[in-house]
Amino acid sequence: MSGDVRGSGSSGGISRVGVVGGGQMGAGIAEVCARAGLDTVVCEADATAARAARDRVAQSLDRAVRRGKLEQSAARDALDRMVFTGSLDDLADRQLVVEAVVENAEAKAEIFAALDKIVEDPAAVLATNTSSIPVMRLGMATGRADRVIGLHFFNPVPVLPLVEVVTSLHTSAGTVAAVEEFAGAALGKTVIHSRDRAGFVVNALLIPYLLAAVRMAESGFATAEDIDTGMELGCAHPMGPLRLADLIGLDTVASIAESLYDEFREPLYAPPPLLQRMVQAGLLGRKAGRGFHVYDQG
Repeated sequence: MSGDVRGSGSSGGISRVGVVGGGQMGAGIAEVCARAGLDTVVCEADATAARAARDRVAQSLDRAVRRGKLEQSAARDALDRMVFTGSLDDLADRQLVVEAVVENAEAKAEIFAALDKIVEDPAAVLATNTSSIPVMRLGMATGRADRVIGLHFFNPVPVLPLVEVVTSLHTSAGTVAAVEEFAGAALGKTVIHSRDRAGFVVNALLIPYLLAAVRMAESGFATAEDIDTGMELGCAHPMGPLRLADLIGLDTVASIAESLYDEFREPLYAPPPLLQRMVQAGLLGRKAGRGFHVYDQG
């Protein structure tokens, strides 16, 4: 593969990483891998999307440099360690592939079935960054369910220190150990563990809170601004629930809520009509310039 630069890796284990999806989450995952010295390949749908993913990572690295969080030379080295491609075939030699595409079970299962055929090393780990889709379902799309695991990062990935490791009934102890070493030793993240239930730990607690804020705004009980200000100043939250929903993406919040409701059938997980209408209208939050708040896209 042209332009492939090998990194030594910090963990002594996984050193060649692939990321499928170069959006906000995928780009962030790829960035932290490259900054940790790992040889990183990012796969997008086509060459145009791959170039956009590279620009996304480059802009994030530039921000880190401007804020004094990263040396210019380290940012340049990180970008040099990365290859951006429009072909899944370029992931054939990876030791770990992290899927980070749209929160859709069918789309993710198709990618896992394809990776199962493409990734050559039978000991390679196939991980999903899903927020809510059962890891078991994705593992069963492959012939190596014991090597499939949930590896859930949080946005923005270069800033937030947490990773959820989610095991299915088939995930092997060796897979868990390899991923713990990768996330902890190589990336410097804090690892928590969850069983394979929709929402895992964080979103099972967070999503009902966000949905309660949506229902409060929907009912006219309070404005979005007052709801967010109330939680920021009254509870010392760094960001109010509706601003946080906008940051996550209202389509993603709705998808997670639907997965949680499908799993548990509890009313607190059901996405409110207002959230569904906003998604239908394309008012997806920060990435669209408008959600519960309006954002400068410049």
